Amino acid sequence: MKKIVSVIVPAYNEEKRIINTLVALNEINLIDNIYVIDDGSTDNTYINASSTLNTKVIRQPSNKGKGVALCKGIELTIKNSDVIIFVDADLEKSAKDIEKLIHPILENKADVTIAKFPPAKRKGGFGFVKKLAKEGVYINTGVRIDTVLSGQRAFKKEVLEKINKVYTGYGIELGMTIDILNKGYNILEIPVNMHHNETGRNLSGFIHRGKQFWQILIVLIPKTISKKFKRR
Repeated sequence: MKKIVSVIVPAYNEEKRIINTLVALNEINLIDNIYVIDDGSTDNTYINASSTLNTKVIRQPSNKGKGVALCKGIELTIKNSDVIIFVDADLEKSAKDIEKLIHPILENKADVTIAKFPPAKRKGGFGFVKKLAKEGVYINTGVRIDTVLSGQRAFKKEVLEKINKVYTGYGIELGMTIDILNKGYNILEIPVNMHHNETGRNLSGFIHRGKQFWQILIVLIPKTISKKFKRR
């Protein structure tokens, strides 16, 4: 029996990139459903996404963050899907490589797949956010992986049914990764040739990474404290 594959695309102010991303996803024959969760955009993201074929667009009344948008998408897809995929809205044509994440799930080679991007083409931050996330996963699971913060992920339905999905903003990937590993599910990191809208070493870039750092800490601190108490 064919497994139903659904994609969730959280989007905030991505009017320039959302159409190309959705067109690329529509070219993947394995995908049955595409849901865009417009997280309170103030530009034409909703209009542009709605103009794309085979796409269901849900508009959140206000910006509540990536974590809330993904949870809304899971709520809409989990009952009628066998495989659920997270895809960032800014991948544009490189979103076609999402297909590489689907095959290992369908072939039962992994419970979760995560996209491993090539090195960034421009200098961003100084690696503090990535280091915090990777060490946070290791401290809480004993497993080292490189793709803790990657937003491109495919899941077996049962994984999302068993793990906590309520995390703050950019902390959702970290929180879910820790939960997935601690429940004994298998994660496979898949090299891809994707690219996204990279932030540079400018004010907006540092503000973005500062927000990431803080939201990751909000998730990481209680998990680490809880783990230490369990060891006693």
